Amino acid sequence: MDHTEAVDLARRSHQGTLATIRRDGRPQLSSVLHVVDDHGTARVSTLPGRAKAANLRRSPWAALHVRGPDFWSYAVVEGPVELTEPVTHRDDAVMAELRDHYRAVQGEPEDWTAFEDLMLEERRIVVRLRVQHAYGFRLPS
Repeated sequence: MDHTEAVDLARRSHQGTLATIRRDGRPQLSSVLHVVDDHGTARVSTLPGRAKAANLRRSPWAALHVRGPDFWSYAVVEGPVELTEPVTHRDDAVMAELRDHYRAVQGEPEDWTAFEDLMLEERRIVVRLRVQHAYGFRLPS
């Protein structure tokens, strides 16, 4: 599977496993809901106090593993990451990014006000992984 095929597979699924690097160099894995945009950036919403956020502040690199349509098919996209600041109000850029992320992963919420209240209460952030390398495997058809 080449780079483009791997990114396309990651784009078609929203469920993946994010690998970050702990302080001691060992991997830390997290199940995440992600979105990969047309420019090759994968986005994940998280809380600023989560292990993945702490790991990414210290070592701003991650890999995202996505399963394909069968057990043997998968894609991995990896690259440098940046973290947004926590969302601070309803009309800031981070809230807009969180709305777009939620809409892409789960569709329109029943109540946008309740969604925004939760994002503000949790002080959500967005992890942006800029895909520099992608690979994977799929069984021949």
